[in-house]
Amino acid sequence: MCKDCGCEQAAGHRHDHSHDHGHDHSHSHGHEHPHDHGGGHSHAERRTILLERKVLSENDEQAAANRAWLAARGVVAINLISSPGSGKTLLLERTLERLRGRIRCAVITGDQQTDNDARRLRGKGAEVRQIETISACHLDAARVGQLLPEVAGDGIRLLFIENVGNLVCPAAFDLGENFKVALLSTTEGEDKPVKYPALFGMAPVVVLTKIDLVPHLDWDLAKCREYLRKIRPGVFVFELSARTGVGMDRWIEYLENLAG
Repeated sequence: MCKDCGCEQAAGHRHDHSHDHGHDHSHSHGHEHPHDHGGGHSHAERRTILLERKVLSENDEQAAANRAWLAARGVVAINLISSPGSGKTLLLERTLERLRGRIRCAVITGDQQTDNDARRLRGKGAEVRQIETISACHLDAARVGQLLPEVAGDGIRLLFIENVGNLVCPAAFDLGENFKVALLSTTEGEDKPVKYPALFGMAPVVVLTKIDLVPHLDWDLAKCREYLRKIRPGVFVFELSARTGVGMDRWIEYLENLAG
């Protein structure tokens, strides 16, 4: 269980922070709680629910402060969420290389342990900071907010937040980003959007990674698109391979437009 949010319980709740990539910062919050056979909550369940609400409420307050701080400086922040091994870090490497000298970028990257990702991303022309979450399975707004002054200073236009590899818990925590981007690799199967609808329902942008592997996999691109649009009609989908460069031009053009 995550020490910050009691994720074994929180995974059954819907805590929706909806941001589209038109920078609409309206929020919709819903909670669904299991009931016992008597129609009420046990004492332990009530304590868990109250704790979750307190944690999420405090996180939302900090996220709002982060969002205001970033907006005042003209920084566009995107929260990258995916399973472990989907290719987030490689995509960031190639993205920073392509944007170097054109758009000033910064990265906050999260993992439970090690600074492996930060070491991979340093030297690509961006400010990079690593957060080791230890027992937490997601980043939170407070940890991100502490790093903003040193990582997203004057002149930064794009802030990439590489969340901990997890399709469930990171979706519940607003970090103050403009919007979430969900990554899904072709090696994970095309049905992940319907298996993990909370994340894919929140993310206005989805990046399908490792597209170069499709000829070698039993993976149905049309079905994956269908599932994505079933969960979120109008979702904006990129299909690319960071390793080969296929589809990267469109992704980079999109980021350049975001940066203004």
